[in-house]
Amino acid sequence: MSIEMEHDWQAVFATPKPKIGERAKTNLLLLLSLLWVCFGLIGHTPWKPDELQTMSIVKHYVLGGHWAVPTLAGVPDIDNPPLYYLTAAFFTKLLSPLLPMHDAARIVTGLWMGLALTLVGMAGRELWGIGSGRQATLIFIGSIGLVFSAHMLTPDVAGLAGYAMAFYGLALAPRRAIRAGLLLGTGAGIAFFSKGVQPLEVILACALLLPLLFIHWRQRSYLGVLLIAAATASPWIAPWLLTLKHQFPALHEHWLTSAGLGNLSFLYFLKTLSWYAWPALPLAVWTLWRTKPDHASVELPLLFLLILLAVLGTSASSRDINALPMLLPIAMLATPAVETLRRSAASALDWFGLMLFGTFGFLIWLGWFAMMSGLPAKLAERMHKLSPTYTPGFSLVAFIFAALVTLVWVGVVFKTNKRSNRAVVTDWAVGMTMVWGLAMTLWLPWLDASKSYQGVFSGMRHAMPSTYSCIIGRDMGEGQRAALDYHIDVAVVQGKSSSAGNCNLYLIQDERDRAKVDLGPGWKLIWQGKRPSDRHESFRLFQRG
Repeated sequence: MSIEMEHDWQAVFATPKPKIGERAKTNLLLLLSLLWVCFGLIGHTPWKPDELQTMSIVKHYVLGGHWAVPTLAGVPDIDNPPLYYLTAAFFTKLLSPLLPMHDAARIVTGLWMGLALTLVGMAGRELWGIGSGRQATLIFIGSIGLVFSAHMLTPDVAGLAGYAMAFYGLALAPRRAIRAGLLLGTGAGIAFFSKGVQPLEVILACALLLPLLFIHWRQRSYLGVLLIAAATASPWIAPWLLTLKHQFPALHEHWLTSAGLGNLSFLYFLKTLSWYAWPALPLAVWTLWRTKPDHASVELPLLFLLILLAVLGTSASSRDINALPMLLPIAMLATPAVETLRRSAASALDWFGLMLFGTFGFLIWLGWFAMMSGLPAKLAERMHKLSPTYTPGFSLVAFIFAALVTLVWVGVVFKTNKRSNRAVVTDWAVGMTMVWGLAMTLWLPWLDASKSYQGVFSGMRHAMPSTYSCIIGRDMGEGQRAALDYHIDVAVVQGKSSSAGNCNLYLIQDERDRAKVDLGPGWKLIWQGKRPSDRHESFRLFQRG
């Protein structure tokens, strides 16, 4: 590889030397990121829908299932390739018996998110200069739509890390061809091996269109970037596809045919971004308004965002979590606005964030106090109604962490330099960390008691006969089948008819026991139940005498 390939267009991305205090600011960002990532990773059972399905698949791998075929409750499920599940299974084995299986598996979510945050910062620094990487990361952390998904057991987190790595590779391409090719190929491979064809389409389209549309990537060295990326991505893609094709041809055919176009959902994603991407979205709009359209640092994230919207809007299901990768280019576009936003607008955005997070923080503390003391009585009654199985108990460790994170937020609010626009993104990031930290310390047992299936299905297990042939499941969702498999080792056979096969148990999921059931002679109801806080799902178990 020639020196020219390595150093072309260095001048385009030339940056000043670090200022005094940069290391201290970086260390504070690392501490904030660590707190943001760690809160909520352990201490609760899998929640529906994604976590339950993930844990059923991880359990399959821990018990020795074939690496190429994710299996949910005994049924192959290859909607997502197995990278995330395999890494979660590895940590489950590594940390057993120190942590429950779901907590050990969730550690890998923190590692994937840590990688994603690092790459977001590096991409922001590459596009906008030294110091901008911190701002990009703070904007990313402060995004309202990121915090819940980033702490869950879901392949989307690994897919996000792959997107971020590929994006950083594209940003680096005009200046460091070899490194950019390795990052681009590895990121594309990780994204594919976590989420399938869709991220590969986005990354490939962006990589090919950049030199066609924009002069900054129209260099001889860019062809080398693409060739290196192709060679680097192949080991992530080829083994799984070849294994499926030769060892599981039916699954391979199903995977190919299920990767087609879906419903048009552009409007859904645009509406979702209106709240999902705050505070990055208004900052990104300001950047587009103020910056010349041919600026290299605008061209890449804008193209990446438009391609994402085109692909997601035609092939993805309408779920909020599918908008997760859009936060990456929006945060990149929002980064320079931190310096150029008018003081009046910056102050308004800052005060909105302070009021928002201050209100949520106060309500979380108030709800916790009501659960512990019974005062105010109406609020305590409401909290109990929403999670009837929760028994209040004081945890000194949770209280200390909650108090500390609250004091840190108060200190940041009063200590940050309000004359600087950077206070906006700092306050948002710290505020988001504070609210999430309070929810995952003070309210975590209450939330877990409300959202967990462990109690209801444990009751079903006690009511089941010691021996049975099999269980027919009627109208069972994937999350519920996964919960049965993970919590009580029960697999159901989907079916409508009670006469299917030789099964002598029949489990029905419906809404509030409203479905009329006529199973014929010989069947009797032996158990019924639901999560106490659930207003919709209920379960009934019948046995053939």
